[in-house]
Amino acid sequence: MLDIVQELSGWLEEGREFAVATVVGVSGSAPRGLGAALAVDRDGKAIGSVSGGCVEGAVYELCRQALEDGRAVVERFGYSDEDAFAVGLTCGGIIDVLVTSVTAEALVRTAFRSALASAVRDEPAALTQVIRGPAELLGKTLFVRPDGTHVGTHGDGRVALDRAVVGQARALLDAGHTATVEISEDGSHCPGGLTLLVAVNTPPPRMIVFGAIDFAAALVRVGKFLGYHVTVCDARPVFATRARFPDADDIVVDWPHRYLGRTSTDTRTVLCVLTHDAKFDVPLLREALRMPVAYVGAMGSRRTHADRERRLREAGVEEAQLARLRSPIGLDLGARTPEETALSIAAEIIATRHGGTGTPLTDTRTPIHRSAGQPAVLGTVPGVA
Repeated sequence: MLDIVQELSGWLEEGREFAVATVVGVSGSAPRGLGAALAVDRDGKAIGSVSGGCVEGAVYELCRQALEDGRAVVERFGYSDEDAFAVGLTCGGIIDVLVTSVTAEALVRTAFRSALASAVRDEPAALTQVIRGPAELLGKTLFVRPDGTHVGTHGDGRVALDRAVVGQARALLDAGHTATVEISEDGSHCPGGLTLLVAVNTPPPRMIVFGAIDFAAALVRVGKFLGYHVTVCDARPVFATRARFPDADDIVVDWPHRYLGRTSTDTRTVLCVLTHDAKFDVPLLREALRMPVAYVGAMGSRRTHADRERRLREAGVEEAQLARLRSPIGLDLGARTPEETALSIAAEIIATRHGGTGTPLTDTRTPIHRSAGQPAVLGTVPGVA
């Protein structure tokens, strides 16, 4: 739906009633991705697309029907070998489409209006919709801001469910991507009861890797897998090349501290300093530790770390700022190879983001899916003194 926000925002301001068809499931070679939408108003005007043309006619009629009876439906469209002329995707893929009406129901319209207004202003926010579950919940909508405030509900009196959905939406806002999630009707994290589409309007978080070394190449791949927009920065043009870092979104040749000072960062940004050279590390970390970013880590031995801390103190870095530095970088996984080291760094980034400890789950007694910041409680392993 976020692909047609400008038009839908105008429709809401004009007081139009309309139905929205949203791609909520994709399998195989489908022409449009998760969250793509088509909307139809009372006059029959249509905007957007869910399939690039293959099934638009059938989806258009579903939208018209939803405006008449007010019922939310999920319809599956796929290629039919038995009837090549049947309504379906000629590309061979399968899509599931949720069709909901946005009429006079106050909460639904308010949730849509809030989501569209945020998207128009390019503010981070999420819109959640029930796409599988009891008929009375299908299509129920919740608008969620990054701070957890929200508009709408997934059902009267379902406070625990709404709270759990808000938590899921905030996690996806943090990750910066749209996805489907499964949750129980009572709000527990056990899958099975409900499936929701969480459409996120936010750029992916940034990972900036300083130092174009072999460990950086592995970290770039892991960063992309985790959904980061990954930039590699190094002052040496012979090393900072596309051939060495084909998976990076951006490759910058510049002094690290100078680039960090001019690029955009936010509270989700992670900074990984792999330069392992004081002439790069000290001016870079002096800037990084003053910034409100999510994570600052630096590679090096414990001897290198001690020398680095001494130099940073001499450069005027305060103790409270130094306490934010993750060095030596990564969790103790016994890593040896660049790929294992990258996994170690990624594990620490995830633990920092969600308040994890890195402790084996076998040795803890807290819920696996606890709230961010809730401490882990160590348990006693049977048979071990």
